[in-house]
Amino acid sequence: MEEMIELTNGKKTISRSKIQFEANVKHFEMRGFKPVENNLKENIKEVDKTFENEAKVIPIRKKRKTRKKKWKT
Repeated sequence: MEEMIELTNGKKTISRSKIQFEANVKHFEMRGFKPVENNLKENIKEVDKTFENEAKVIPIRKKRKTRKKKWKT
């Protein structure tokens, strides 16, 4: 069975096989993924998706669709 390795970019954690990681190290580094150490797993915080200024958000008004004019011949 293949050995799995966990990778993180700070926000997201993924697990890939060690063979795939070694073959594509530059690809993962370019995207910001690095192997997770056991100590780092506890330190990674989940992203809070609430807005601080949620009450100040103004809804966007939709534009009206215009009708095509009929051509007279």
